[in-house]
Amino acid sequence: MVAARDGQIVFVGPAAALDAHLTVLPGAVRIDARGGTVVPGFVDPHTHVVYAGDRLQEVRRRLAGATYAEIAAAGGGILRTVADTRRASEDDLVTTASARLDEMAACGTTTCEVKSGYGLTTDAELRLLRAIRRLDAGHPLDLVPTFLGAHEIPKEFRSNPEAFVALVTGEMIPAVAAESLAEWCDVFCESGAFTPAQSLAILEAGRRHGLKPRIHADELGASGGWRVAVEAGARSADHLVFVDAEGARALAGAGVCAVLLPAASLYLKLGRYAPARLLIDTGVPVALGTDINPGAGFSPSMPFAMTLACFAMDMTLEEALIAATLNAAWALDRADAVGSLERGKRMDAVIVEGDAINLVRAGARAIRAVIKNGKVIVQ
Repeated sequence: MVAARDGQIVFVGPAAALDAHLTVLPGAVRIDARGGTVVPGFVDPHTHVVYAGDRLQEVRRRLAGATYAEIAAAGGGILRTVADTRRASEDDLVTTASARLDEMAACGTTTCEVKSGYGLTTDAELRLLRAIRRLDAGHPLDLVPTFLGAHEIPKEFRSNPEAFVALVTGEMIPAVAAESLAEWCDVFCESGAFTPAQSLAILEAGRRHGLKPRIHADELGASGGWRVAVEAGARSADHLVFVDAEGARALAGAGVCAVLLPAASLYLKLGRYAPARLLIDTGVPVALGTDINPGAGFSPSMPFAMTLACFAMDMTLEEALIAATLNAAWALDRADAVGSLERGKRMDAVIVEGDAINLVRAGARAIRAVIKNGKVIVQ
């Protein structure tokens, strides 16, 4: 039995003990979960859910054998979405992202991180973050905003990437901080994007302006991103497809959370996944996310990420469930409020039809209801 008042859990325990601890008010909403399993609402710690346009034609090219690098070199990839997003109004961004958040909620997500990063100019990045703020205020899901102005080097700075780094650190970050639009600062540390030195400079600039660091690390190759995460004191290093044993030991020693995104590996056809077993066995806290985005994150489903974690990364169901709830909440600095069903935390829950193992039955209707702040938002 779980009981809540005003969206906050006030009792967890046997139904027979309820009356000894509290009085149920007249008119209280009762939700019958018999025959099901109640788990915490899923926390998605890595999304790019706010953007304009789509890149579905790139999917066809990838399925025909084109690589991520080849598509990007032909004008696709992140910069294609940047061009579409720069043309979109704030209202457009809110409308399209709201529909995507609805899809995430239907899959059991109740809290999610949301990045900017498809503007790459000060005005466009601020527009994205303002849209995220409006979505947080108007949508049932709780959104955690991240500034990712260093998502890619835009065309106009390709001949002088250091000038773009200076724009991010000297203009964008102060402008974001001035409006309190983000909690976190992120950077895409990857060959062809931002070097370890550039990434560290950006994260340090973010910290000076009150933005906590997290990083895209070692996704497409051994970029040295995990080293930056350790040196910057990042809360999370995300992707880590190419991290090795040395990196795992360093992350564990520094207390960095590994946010793993198996759907991205699948949709990018990387042919490999992050070494979850190595990370867990080395003592690195592991979280899971969807990486929902227009180019390689086509599933809004945390249960699908859990399924891939179990069957492609050798995680147990229990490890995957913790990674999708409490560890993911910790990766976002929200473990005091969400991620587990405990007294004093928000009443965010998912009722699974039958046993929790049904969550890995991709495509099956395994979720009976989703509860956010004590209210049923999906049934």
